[in-house]
Amino acid sequence: MKSLPDTGLFKPVPSRTEAKTDTTSRVARQILDLEAKTRTAKTERLRAARLAQEADAPPAAPPKKTVQKRRKSA
Repeated sequence: MKSLPDTGLFKPVPSRTEAKTDTTSRVARQILDLEAKTRTAKTERLRAARLAQEADAPPAAPPKKTVQKRRKSA
């Protein structure tokens, strides 16, 4: 039995504008994914640095209560 050549007989061929739109969409998604990965890596790096800094710092003393002055009544 003969096999049919792959001529795109049953596959819709996108028009020129559709192909350009698909390319633009694909590139835009790649850029957004790269930015998201970069943002996540930066967040993790900063979180690790903050936790290390908090671990090295002495514990903070509780804030002192302020004493309010009373008004003198005349």
